[in-house]
Amino acid sequence: MTHLKLFGTTALALTLAAPAMAQEIRFMCYSDGNECEVYDDVLSRFEAANPGVDVIVDVVPYQAILENLPVQLAAGTGPDIAKVTDLGGLNQYYLDLTPHIDTGYWDESFGGTLGWYRVGDRQGYYGLHSQLTITGAFANATLFEQAGVAMPGPTATWDEWAAASRAVAEATGTPFPMAIDRSGHRVAGPAISYGAQYFDADGNGSFAGFDAFAEAFVGWNNDGTFARDVWASQGGATYQDAAQEFINGQLVFYYSGSWQVGRMDSQVGDLFDWQVVGSPCGPAGACSGMPGGAGIVGFEQTEHPEMVAAVINYLAQEDVYAEVAARTRNLPAHLGVASKGVAFEGASPAAQAALNAFAADLPDVSPIAFAYQGYPMNRAMFGITVERLSQAIVGELSVADAAARMGDDLAAALAESK
Repeated sequence: MTHLKLFGTTALALTLAAPAMAQEIRFMCYSDGNECEVYDDVLSRFEAANPGVDVIVDVVPYQAILENLPVQLAAGTGPDIAKVTDLGGLNQYYLDLTPHIDTGYWDESFGGTLGWYRVGDRQGYYGLHSQLTITGAFANATLFEQAGVAMPGPTATWDEWAAASRAVAEATGTPFPMAIDRSGHRVAGPAISYGAQYFDADGNGSFAGFDAFAEAFVGWNNDGTFARDVWASQGGATYQDAAQEFINGQLVFYYSGSWQVGRMDSQVGDLFDWQVVGSPCGPAGACSGMPGGAGIVGFEQTEHPEMVAAVINYLAQEDVYAEVAARTRNLPAHLGVASKGVAFEGASPAAQAALNAFAADLPDVSPIAFAYQGYPMNRAMFGITVERLSQAIVGELSVADAAARMGDDLAAALAESK
């Protein structure tokens, strides 16, 4: 039987450091919605077909995946399997699934996402991209209607959305016109739309062209357009979202991503009408979001490599993958599942429309964004982005100084990585 267990960050290290029993597979999992519960359920069928195998789904906070898991892996005390978002950054620890899977099926089914898990000469099959996401915006349509303000169209710019959101907030007494999650990943698409390149001519990480977005974003935070505390009230690279402010009707325009649809659907209910409006356009001519999501990987330190590969390969099979996508209401990365379409289980008309809207935005995603998502140093760059932008917002640095420090930070990180 699978065992679904909940862990706080503090207890996690002690729990996962315990010796594994024979054929006991520990799966460290975080949920944006109900993913871990669904995995626990579908893996009970895998266990029924493999007597003696016990897959334990350990549910942890997302912050534990970001902060605790890398430390545990470095110490050799990590789980057998985990759901991760630092796709390339943890490559050195991944179990190569190649000897245990049908690579032709994986190539046909998962295409371009396979490269997100590969680094340097480690070009095997490492990760099942379980949850394809794209960043984009949610708008409170009821507030626009109450304010008598027309919602900007599909090719509207960030400036146009800022002006419209300010007008709606003023007319309705809403506290915050706009917000973006405190995340380097979340601001990447908008920054690309403003001209950020993220790579130099040699393919190394770069913040060239980032300053135009930084100038606009810091200005919006300081003139009341953006909910300033989302970025200014946290230290370091700590993640912070603004979903609850949107759910509570305190926010007109919220830039986050497709993983929030289930939360909006269940928590907003009939309080107000909301819709997905995609990614606004920038002066560089792009209207790009940022692709991403989560993947399921195994680790070389496992005592059961064949069984770990078998678990992951089971979740990769089209019928199982389609069921999980439908039940968790996540966009599928499996090309066969995507081509047939997904009837998202229990999704309201608003949620179904929102997920379809996010899927429709994928062709507008810049090639830079796809490359950046698979870049092994992107986690370091995300953190640098958050820290230095926050310092500019609170006035510790000018925008020019923040941009210069970002370049210095990245140079140091690249040197250390080598």
